Amino acid sequence: MPHDMLPPSAQALALSGLLGALAARGYAFVTPTPSACRRMAERPAPARPTLRDIFGWSRPFGRSDLPPDLFALLEESGQLATAEAGFRSRVRVSAVHGRLFAHSAFPATAPDAVFLGPDTYRFADLIHRELATGPAPRTIWDIGAGAGVGGLLAGLWAPGARVTLSDVNPAALAMAEANARHHGCAVGLVRAEGLPPGEELDLILANPPYVAGASGRHYKDGGDMHGAALSLAWAEQASARLAPGGRFVMYTGSAILDGGVDALGEALRTLADRTDRQLRYGELDPDVFASELRRQAYDGVERIAAVAAVLERER
Repeated sequence: MPHDMLPPSAQALALSGLLGALAARGYAFVTPTPSACRRMAERPAPARPTLRDIFGWSRPFGRSDLPPDLFALLEESGQLATAEAGFRSRVRVSAVHGRLFAHSAFPATAPDAVFLGPDTYRFADLIHRELATGPAPRTIWDIGAGAGVGGLLAGLWAPGARVTLSDVNPAALAMAEANARHHGCAVGLVRAEGLPPGEELDLILANPPYVAGASGRHYKDGGDMHGAALSLAWAEQASARLAPGGRFVMYTGSAILDGGVDALGEALRTLADRTDRQLRYGELDPDVFASELRRQAYDGVERIAAVAAVLERER
């Protein structure tokens, strides 16, 4: 697929227009954990919902609660749903590093839901730190891009780079297309599972699913190794595609086993030694998704850590 914008779909144009209209109104919202969102949903609904209620907290609204231009754009984008109390937005809009991104409304439980949450903010911060050092990349590929936050921000922070966003989920690519158009970013959109064969790349990004078990959701299931198998597979694929001086930057989760064993960290060190790559690896948060530990899939696990892994190829 060419590394430029596809001919725009009417829905992508409408959704990017909605993002622009919200930005012009000064809209801002930070998406917290699903548990925090559930607590908010249990509170009494406001008499008149605000834009943050509608597009942030995913609350129902009446037609008169939304300005006509926003209602029309929401409808044209295919993201307007009827509800018992009137309407709901199928899309949620969150600000990351001061820029708005569309993703799936709460609760994001559909198999093709496009998730954005606290992990996304940590991922964006990691990319920002990495791009502050070393030469500017000429080519950027975001594996499993979801709403495209990582790759789009990297492209904005590295002007002139050729950016590709790939995902196995067509709904994610549609959302990423709208987000790219809103930010004026020319990107390649590729439907693929993992990183397909191709040219060597300067910067490869990934925020893989890392939860153990089989929920059926693209953005959640990380496979074996207590959810780390997909992260390791993508790291192996990316390591083989790095150009001289290139970097693979991954934010993911690692199940820390009884006795403090980090199986993903050990596997990545083995990969780095085998492929002659330099590895920087460390915990960003020692304890995330603690509620998951109650499930049988996490037998033998002490905690789940959010980790950063950077594989580098020498020049």
